[in-house]
Amino acid sequence: MTLSKRRLGTQGLEVGAVGLGCMGMSQSYGPAEEAESIATLHRAVEIGCDFFDTAEGYGPYTNEELLGRAFRDRREKVVIATKFGFKFENGRQLGAETDSRPEAIRRAVEGSLRRLQTDHIDLLYQHRIDRNVPIEDVAGTVGALVQEGKVRFFGLSEVGAATLKRAHAVHPVSALQSEYSLWERNLEVDVIPALRELGIGLVPFAPLGRGFLTGAVKRAEEYPANDTRHNDERYQGANYNANVRAAEAVLAIANAKGAKPGQVALAWLLSKGDDIVPIPGTKRRSFLEENVAADGIRLSDEDMQTLDKTLATGTVAGNRYPAWIMAGIDR
Repeated sequence: MTLSKRRLGTQGLEVGAVGLGCMGMSQSYGPAEEAESIATLHRAVEIGCDFFDTAEGYGPYTNEELLGRAFRDRREKVVIATKFGFKFENGRQLGAETDSRPEAIRRAVEGSLRRLQTDHIDLLYQHRIDRNVPIEDVAGTVGALVQEGKVRFFGLSEVGAATLKRAHAVHPVSALQSEYSLWERNLEVDVIPALRELGIGLVPFAPLGRGFLTGAVKRAEEYPANDTRHNDERYQGANYNANVRAAEAVLAIANAKGAKPGQVALAWLLSKGDDIVPIPGTKRRSFLEENVAADGIRLSDEDMQTLDKTLATGTVAGNRYPAWIMAGIDR
């Protein structure tokens, strides 16, 4: 199994074509077994999946600590992305409250470096825009951290085209992380054209529609209360029924190719441009290997057209987030 390489941005960041979202190893998708999580992280390195996504808010803090333990003897083989920007108090995140003041960014970076057991962060994202701090101040602060050697590359998460351009004018942005998949096409009108204009890479999170595009899904009420899908509108009632029907096109193409539906969903993303590196999340080696194998699946023009049409914007039923989370997304 050989994973191809891709570049994010024009500043020199190169990673495997499929990364690994690590959040689920610490929260949101039910319990995780640490030994299997670490085995999954180590297996990823072995098969060329070298791009790992975490954040101070995952846990909070415990996900970075997990990666620190897993990679302390192989740091030079991995590219670690983490995020700052939310407020915390007594080890708990304060809802959607943000803090990207320069001193808060520096404090967050020092914490991340300590938990990750490293002297540098490869890719540092602002997790969500802070409407009280100009994006120019954020970019300038991260730029200073780059000069100091504590950060290698600058990224943003869930921001719109105008914010991207303002930040990029102060310090080059290498990557935008946002939700993008067959399930969520919101970036196509203006954000992706802006990325291409500026030479910024795209890192889609939730590229499998939080599991829906794998075909292995249940109704919301069948998930435990500590699983985000328990409260996900797209898994509920009539929305669930409509979305199962919409996902049948993915399953049909997968069956024709002898592939898994999730692999087809990832292959669709990879076919959208060589500046796109999806980060499907998993905490198990078997699913990791399935996801990475998507790099070897080729979709025909007809396949792409079928998927584009069947899962066009507006065909998926239900909102991707509740209103209080959507309020923090910059569009």
